[in-house]
Amino acid sequence: QVRLVESGGGLVQAGGSLRLSCAASGRISSINFMGWFRQAPGKEREFVGAINWSGGPTNYVNSVRGRFTISRDNAKNTGYLQMNSLKPEDTAVYYCAATRSSRHIDASREYESWGQGTQVTVSS
Repeated sequence: QVRLVESGGGLVQAGGSLRLSCAASGRISSINFMGWFRQAPGKEREFVGAINWSGGPTNYVNSVRGRFTISRDNAKNTGYLQMNSLKPEDTAVYYCAATRSSRHIDASREYESWGQGTQVTVSS
């Protein structure tokens, strides 16, 4: 079992930046990918991006590519989502998640462990 604890959400003006953290504990050796998802009010949960926990390329949804960067620090067992040039449409609850799978990493159903979620609000 992997436990994920998120931090770093908040309120920011459009054009600003935030960094979310996701601290992992438990069976960390079972993590293959760490993904980030978001859910806005009245909308379905959306894939934001994912990173291979052992290194390698990251994947992003088109709407955040070039603005968001996913990274991880294996020594700290922590993943990060750096969000720059934020827009009001980025407002959502953001979740980190972990999976043993390497397939369909953009699908929430593939992820076994989830963080508690953190609110990101971007004002115009």
